[in-house]
Amino acid sequence: MGSEFTNQEIQQVLDEEKVKYEYIDDIPLKIAELIQNNLVIGVLQGRSEIGPRALCNRSILANPTYKENLDKVNKIKRREYWRPLAPVIAQEYYHDIVDAKQYSPFMLIATPVKKEWKEKIPAVVHVDGSCRPQSVNSQQNQIIHQALINFKKLSGTPVFLNTSYNLDDEPLVDSPKDALKTFFRSKLEALIMGNYFITK
Repeated sequence: MGSEFTNQEIQQVLDEEKVKYEYIDDIPLKIAELIQNNLVIGVLQGRSEIGPRALCNRSILANPTYKENLDKVNKIKRREYWRPLAPVIAQEYYHDIVDAKQYSPFMLIATPVKKEWKEKIPAVVHVDGSCRPQSVNSQQNQIIHQALINFKKLSGTPVFLNTSYNLDDEPLVDSPKDALKTFFRSKLEALIMGNYFITK
């Protein structure tokens, strides 16, 4: 429902800000590879969300299989250490991972994580064994869904850690300029905007 930016508009901002970048054809594969390499990345894709949750169009994504990524991402965002972070799960594997009767496309429910998955995705499991999941399919978000499928091929896990793309003193990023500003004033390790890949 919110703002959207073309590759041309994104490139114009990158050039104006004199930021080095690389054009990537296969963005879902690049996202999966970055997360497999345990980088914490910012993502700006498609229209910005309106509502209480980041649904992967303006998100920070990380590898949920490393427990320490909970602390790492909370430190990047300058959040309290005890605050949980949420998983985004490829819809076809959703019921294998969480004990929920319904899908959760808007990340608005809490549900237990199944026993066999608690140790596989510790960065997104709260102390009581629950999580606040987002289910995603190819109609909702083709790029992130395919990235999750690619990540499953690489790691066996169709899950990313997902949180909103902002720091503690900021609203959610909206534009490429917002995304760059937050990227360079944080310890985020990579940024994907449209088809462009940016590092520090």
